[in-house]
Amino acid sequence: MTPARFFLELAETILAGQEPSRSEYLRLAELPDTEVIHLLPAADRLRDGFCGRRIHLCTILNAKSGNCTEDCAFCSQSRRSHSATPCYPLKSGHEMEAAARKAASTPIHRFSLVTSGKGPTPSEVEKICAAASGPKKERLGFCASLGILDREQLKRLKDAGFSRYHHNLETAESFFPSICTSHTWEERAATVREAKAAGFSVCCGGLFGLGESDRQRLELALELKKLSVDAVPINFLAPISGTPLEGASFLTPWRCLKIIALFRFVLPDREILICGGREHNLRSLHPLVFTAGASGIMTGNYLTTEGRQLKDDLEMLRDLGFQPR
Repeated sequence: MTPARFFLELAETILAGQEPSRSEYLRLAELPDTEVIHLLPAADRLRDGFCGRRIHLCTILNAKSGNCTEDCAFCSQSRRSHSATPCYPLKSGHEMEAAARKAASTPIHRFSLVTSGKGPTPSEVEKICAAASGPKKERLGFCASLGILDREQLKRLKDAGFSRYHHNLETAESFFPSICTSHTWEERAATVREAKAAGFSVCCGGLFGLGESDRQRLELALELKKLSVDAVPINFLAPISGTPLEGASFLTPWRCLKIIALFRFVLPDREILICGGREHNLRSLHPLVFTAGASGIMTGNYLTTEGRQLKDDLEMLRDLGFQPR
């Protein structure tokens, strides 16, 4: 059986409600770059079967930047990095509301407030909740990405009108100590479980290109499946000068597409969102993210790097025959 036929038949079994075996997942995860093209029709079939041709669009506001106590090796906002990343305290309520209103005037579906640091102070939580109470939420979903929170803090956000909490696991538990020692993978997973318990839709994924193996990428995908997250943001490392990973070079465009497809196969009915590093790492293959299984993209700037502007993403969707959700 040809690789293309094997993956298409595997996609059909998933659409019929059957879960692949671990050996089948491993065959996908360890596929050489030269064979990834055979995987794309099957990943596209799954994306179309579960998500259709309407694409989720989200955007973020970096509401508090830098001066983070944590030592994540990839992050320019860590106090231990020597990058030129801007550092500023929590933006004013007016600035946060203005950004939300701007997003609400576009086809963007979700807007997220993101802050640096392990977690917010009580006063920061209150300020963020107050900012979220102003803009109307009939069409625009409100998300928060504030770090490690407890159930009481999450309940406060929920009461203020936030409907989704974002908190990445970043990488597989087995690899996490290689990129962060100031907190544990389990602390991050606990926040995901608390957010689910508080009634949030949970957006939780990772960052790829840190030096993790193919098997560790599969490990993360299976952990996210176990946690029953609702949306999975996939970020690709764009190395930043001054961070410990400034010289990292573990990704190719085809490897990025394989990662997207892997997550579509493991989490077939979930939102798969392509976020940071997509232009830097995928380059001319960037429009193939949807063929590889993506059902959404983050548009606009990212936390500390420039992103792709909304008008360019909308033009790309039109050219590909997709529409914003």
